[in-house]
Amino acid sequence: MTIFSGFALTLLVLAIFIVATAVKIVRQGQEYTLERFGKYTRTLEPGLHLIVPFFERVGHKMTMMEQVEEVPSQDVITKDNAVVQVDGVVYYQILDAAKAAYEVNKLEKSIINLVMTNIRTVMGSMTLDELLSHRDQINTRLLTVVDEATSPWGVKITRIEIKDIAPPRDLVDSMAKQMKAEREKRATVLNAEAERESNILIAEGMRQAEVLRAEGRREAAFRDAEARERQAEAEALATKVVSKAISQGDSQALNYFIAQNYVESLKEMALSPNQKTVYLPLEASGIISSIGGIAELAKNALHQDGDNSKR
Repeated sequence: MTIFSGFALTLLVLAIFIVATAVKIVRQGQEYTLERFGKYTRTLEPGLHLIVPFFERVGHKMTMMEQVEEVPSQDVITKDNAVVQVDGVVYYQILDAAKAAYEVNKLEKSIINLVMTNIRTVMGSMTLDELLSHRDQINTRLLTVVDEATSPWGVKITRIEIKDIAPPRDLVDSMAKQMKAEREKRATVLNAEAERESNILIAEGMRQAEVLRAEGRREAAFRDAEARERQAEAEALATKVVSKAISQGDSQALNYFIAQNYVESLKEMALSPNQKTVYLPLEASGIISSIGGIAELAKNALHQDGDNSKR
């Protein structure tokens, strides 16, 4: 009875062991490579699988999710012989578990070494200014080269990012001085341009003012000429009327011009700034007779208008 119990217990333990080794559960995001007598046969995808115990075993457990690895810092000599320290990160994803397991040994280390080598190659062909201003271009070139190199390994390089580019301290100080000089230069240029624009605006305003003043003078001259023309027409008309009156035998019309010139002369003598005393060696009767002649002329003109209206 004791021997039979021990044998049954042994069989039970053996059965449990066989079942445990025959049943494999693959988690989501992973794939297992299956080997038979040490040779790869197939890949186990996520889910429940049964294998042949003692003949088949799991070779490698591969993570199919996207992974990230730190790229250690290293010194890089640029095209213009500047030494900079560079580090970064690389993102990759296994697409073929069998190739990633059997085409390369130590996949993560191989990817990191490949990225570091290509960082030196790509950055070594560029100047320091290009490194600092074209980081996206560096990332794109690295991604293209490394992804092509890792394709036989069943790996897809999704991204390569340069985290930091650190030039030497003395070079940083020189760059800071250069940037300060450039800013001061731009400020000087902007001030000169602003002053030039201001001078142009002032000159333009002065030119416009001169144009407006010239137009004003021209308009005033035109008005003065027009006024003189009207005055000349009036004098011509008056002369014509007086001449007609004289031709008809009216001698009083001549007194009109004499009285007019007489009064204008007195006005100019009174308005002269250097004249303080005005002497009139004239007879009042002459002025009165001249004014009387003007009145007589006006009376005759009114009588003639009245006769013409009656007719």
